[in-house]
Parts: sequence; C-alpha cells; structure tokens
Amino acid sequence: MDKILRIDMGAEGGPKATEEPLGDYAGMAGRALTSAIVSKEVDPLCHPLGAANKLALAPGLLSGTTAAMSGRLSVGCKSPLTGGIKEANSGGQPSQVLARLGYAAIVLEGKPKDDTLHKVFISKDGVKITPDNSLKMLGNYDLVDKIKGEYGDKIACISIGPAGEMKMSAASVACTDMELRPNRHAGRGGVGAVMGAKGVKVIVLDDTGMKMRRPKDPEKFREATKTWVEGLRKHQVTGEGLPAYGTNVLANVINEAGAYPTKNFMWGRFEGCSKISGETQAETETARGGVATHGCHRGCIIKCSGIFVDKDGHYVTKQVEYETVWAHGANCGIDDLDSIAMLDRLDDDYGLDTIEMGATIAVAMEAGLAKFGDAEAAINLLKEAGKGTPLGRILGNGAAVTGKVFGVERVPVVKGQALPAYDPRGIQGIGVTYATSPMGADHTAGYAVATNVLNVGGSLDPLKPEGQVELSRNLQIATAAVDSTGMCLFVAFAVLDQPETFQALIDMINAFYGLNLTADDVTELGKSILKNERDFNARAGFTAEHDRLPEFFKKEPLPSHNLTFQVKDEDLDTLFNW
Repeated sequence: MDKILRIDMGAEGGPKATEEPLGDYAGMAGRALTSAIVSKEVDPLCHPLGAANKLALAPGLLSGTTAAMSGRLSVGCKSPLTGGIKEANSGGQPSQVLARLGYAAIVLEGKPKDDTLHKVFISKDGVKITPDNSLKMLGNYDLVDKIKGEYGDKIACISIGPAGEMKMSAASVACTDMELRPNRHAGRGGVGAVMGAKGVKVIVLDDTGMKMRRPKDPEKFREATKTWVEGLRKHQVTGEGLPAYGTNVLANVINEAGAYPTKNFMWGRFEGCSKISGETQAETETARGGVATHGCHRGCIIKCSGIFVDKDGHYVTKQVEYETVWAHGANCGIDDLDSIAMLDRLDDDYGLDTIEMGATIAVAMEAGLAKFGDAEAAINLLKEAGKGTPLGRILGNGAAVTGKVFGVERVPVVKGQALPAYDPRGIQGIGVTYATSPMGADHTAGYAVATNVLNVGGSLDPLKPEGQVELSRNLQIATAAVDSTGMCLFVAFAVLDQPETFQALIDMINAFYGLNLTADDVTELGKSILKNERDFNARAGFTAEHDRLPEFFKKEPLPSHNLTFQVKDEDLDTLFNW
C-alpha cells in the first residue's frame, strides 16, 4: 500500500491512469489521506461537480491485513450537498481488496468532455479504463450482475446508481459485500454525484494472485490481534447486542430515552417502535429464512449486518440498519418493516443516502406531498428520484433543497446535510457533534450517544448541556483517528471501555509498520485530520455561524422531555480550541 493511483478523466486523448509514490502523504491512510488530498489539492471555491474537484478513495492503515474489522473504505471530495469537505465511509469488500492491490488511494481527477460512461478495472496486471455506455442508468444491482458476467465473481465493485449519474446531491457510492451485493454505501454528502461527474460508473477490483499484507513484526502483530479480538468479543455491545440484533438494537433504547425523532423531528417517541425494532427485525428475518447475524466483509467478527428476505423467502436487502429503519420508519411515521426494507433496497439500487432520503421524504410529507405513515406514497416518492422526474430531482438533492422548494420551515439539516436518528434535544451531546462537525450533521463524527445514553466510556446526563462540548471534542478527535485505520467505528464501544483493547489497536499498527506510536500520537493524528478539514471549510467560506443547529431545536421543546437544545452558541465555538 505504497502508491497512489491517479485517474485523469479529462486527459487529452481519453482517460489516463498513472501511479506515483505517496510522497508528502506517507504514513497516511483512510480519512487522514482522503481529507489531506482534498484539503491540499482541491480549490475550496470550486464547483463540486466541476473538473477541479477530486474524488479520493482510500483503504485504512490496517485494511488488507488479518486484523479483524479493518475493512472500511474512506471516500473524500468537496461535497455537492454541503459545499464543504466530505469524508463518507463504507464497509464491504473493496477496502481490503484495494489495499492488497497495493494502493493507498485512487484519485479521480478532471472531467470528461462528453457524457460517456466508463468502467475501471484494476488487477495485479494494471489498470484498464473502458468506455461503456451500455451501463447508463443501470441500478447498482443490475450493474453488478452485468459486471459479474464479464469479470466473474472473484471481484469487488465500487459503483454509482442512476442518482450518481444524474449528479443528485444525495447520491451515494456503493460497495459490494462478500456475496457481491451492492448494499454497503459511502452514503453521506453526495459523493456519488462527484463520481458521476467524473464519468465513472464502476471501479472493478480483482486481487487474484495478491497475498495478505504482511506485518513488519508478525509475532507482535499476532499477539496484538488476539488481544484485539478478545476485547471485541467480551464487550456487551460488540460481542452481544450488535451480533444478535444488528445496529437496530438501538431503536427501543433510543425510543425509551425519548430521543427517537418521529414525524420530521416533531416528537421523541414513536408509538410503532416495537414493530420496527431490532428485536422484531431479527425475529422476522430468522422466521422467514433470512439471516440475523452476518458480516459485510471478510474479517468482520462483530457481524452486525444480516439478510432481510420477503414473506416468500426471497432476498430484498441487507438487514436494514438503525439509521435507515428510523429515517424511512419513525421519521416518516411508517411502522412496517417490509416497506422500510423496500425503501432501503431502492435507495441502494438508485445509489441514494438512506438518511438523507428518509429526512427528505419526511420534509415532503410535512409539505403535504404525502401523509405521514403512508408507506406506499413514500415508495412512490423515492421512485420519482430514481426516475429523475422534476419532482424526483428535487427530492434527490436532499432535505434542504426540498424544504426550500416547498416552503417548509422545519428542515433538520446542518450545513445542508440531514440530521441522523437522534434528537439533539433529548441527547444534547450528539447535538454538539451535529452542529460542529466539518462534515455537516453526522452522528458518526463524534458518537456522544455512547456516553450520553449507553454509558460507554463513562456517563454524562444527556439532558444537560454541561460537559457536552468536551465529550464531543474528544470523540471527534478519536473518531477521525479510527477512520484512518480502516477499522469499523463500532470498535469504539470496546476501545472506550477497555484500555487494553485500545492499546491492542495501537500495538497492531506499531507491529505492522514498525512504529512506536502512543495514545498521545493517536490523539494528535485525530487533531491534524480535523485541522485539515476545518481549514478547507474556512477557505470555502464557512464561519462559526455554520456550526449551528436549525432554529427550531432551540425554540420548540421536545415533548418527551419538554426541553430545547441547551448548549450555547458561544460554547459550541470553543469546541476546536484545543
């Protein structure tokens, strides 16, 4: 993993691939690398869909190794949704395969002179870029089936659906899982639109003939990996809750906490929650012959995913994740798992972010385009986006655009990006993260829910403003570093609670690269990433005024607690004063 593959899609004579050493980017991977490339090489004032933007895709420091949970792929660019820097993250197989092929990053640059679509094939024998307009407007599922017919099934794919081709600001980048299903997505911020603007429909990766990456000190690496796996397996979240019920195990928990956003963030509890909870979902999957415990990439031991099948036992989608169940479920007043699974399937096929689209449909419902709770209407609205009708193009550009077009005041976005599945009035710490993250509203940027509600990494009252800025700051720093390792963010539960598991992560990196990193070095890495991202946003025109929640969170009390968002603006402005 010692080189960068640059693909200039606007080169004279057609797209051109070149390899170069890491140079100034030596020692970086994952989010550290994608954010550094975007911050250093992209004009912050450029049009996100223009030739000057770049799309960087990077595996993590430990991707392609035997380290458990190391299969996350980082995707970075200037976001067409927020106008700022974006790092979106995906599971699936591509990160591991790309790392074994020896690439620290793929960077898509320039822009084709026409609307020709291309496929990129990368193997140990090199890179081949081929125009292929037969792929136009294919959904991700049909696309991957076609690619399998051409290249076989020993591959991994990174692709976009019709939404990416139409350059919708909610478009995602799809990654295939172990069964070659395009159901893992770098969803947030419109990264799929940037890939579409580059004229790339699919990147096909084939690591046949490539071996697992080898550590500098195999014995120490083996010992650290053993401690790492033991720590993940003995923690109640990573070893019990997530494998048994998936991420949607949180539905009942957050609903009980009174912070489960319902009907476009009107309420904090959903009366139909038990019908769409993780427990009900796992029970339904098992009863129908689906799978409740499944990994999205080789080397995953938490296995928080699954396989959702219909009443006749036919595959519909992966086990729908907590954020998606909430977005298309409670947030739209829908309590039917089959309808939510269909919405998830359509999002994945069209290549759309499930959080953004759930929030968008809820805003459309508030505008009167459909009634809350009408699942059929929600499916039809999503199909409009997939077809690219005038209405569909409005919806496919996200909640902020939809709210503007239809005159809705209560639009839950920060920096143009929709809020995920935790109401900041009921979990004040996550509200701080939503407001201040360089990425726009993003729960994964600093998951304060862990400490506010789950009592992981300590305990802090979710309803009081005291201590929330410091909590979010520490988590944002730690998360940026974890996003650079290639590790799934869910490892954070064990890392926060078990000092020996955190040390095992550092030991794995040290043994693999022959380094002597300390916990302080990890903190400095996280700070440096956030500094790069904040610097880009400042040059793009962002100010402290952009680090704010929508006004209604400060004015409308959340019924379950009769509380507004309490953290003061002047306190939010101190978050990056480290």
